[in-house]
Amino acid sequence: MTKYSVSRTFKWNGAITERVASVCRMFGLTTDRLTEQKFVHACDLEINAGEIIYITGPSGAGKSVVLRELEASIPASDRVNVAEIVLPTDKTLIDCIEGDLMMSLRFLSTAGLNDCFCILNQPGNLSGGEQYRFRLAMALAAQKKFVFADEFCSGLDAITALVISNGVHRFAKRTGTTFILASSREDVLLDLAPDVLIEKPLSGPARVIYKHTRRR
Repeated sequence: MTKYSVSRTFKWNGAITERVASVCRMFGLTTDRLTEQKFVHACDLEINAGEIIYITGPSGAGKSVVLRELEASIPASDRVNVAEIVLPTDKTLIDCIEGDLMMSLRFLSTAGLNDCFCILNQPGNLSGGEQYRFRLAMALAAQKKFVFADEFCSGLDAITALVISNGVHRFAKRTGTTFILASSREDVLLDLAPDVLIEKPLSGPARVIYKHTRRR
């Protein structure tokens, strides 16, 4: 078990223009109070290998900030971020994933890509949702200790999101890979079954909920 403590503070640093001052007067806000405004995103949690950490909350609450700070605390050699994977342009999906053929097909299937014509297509010809799923498959194939994914399944339909969530859960438990995911979606919680749920409200501290009691 490893303990993580992340914190990031953002201060208001804009220019006090006439329009800004006018808006402040409309809302009864002094410019001094505005310039002293701080947005603090902090979280303390414990993570075991093979666990799924799910950061959720409304848009603008700071889910991405918490995810990025957690990512920065992990050595680069041990992590992969789904959003940073560059899609090849000159290969089919199955040729993009090196190694054993059946294992490559398993990575694709876990990411919800099991249609023959899709697997034999090139990434550039895929839809946006299929490209997201292929990046996820590439992340799994990288076989890193940690997989980070912001906006997890955000652009996918409900059924596909549930299938992928279930696949990610089984993959994490089978391989010991730790997933740190962020999304506003709540419909995936049952199938994803995260071990740690981080609820990030628009204001106030994050709430960390563990599925199982942590041993101190």
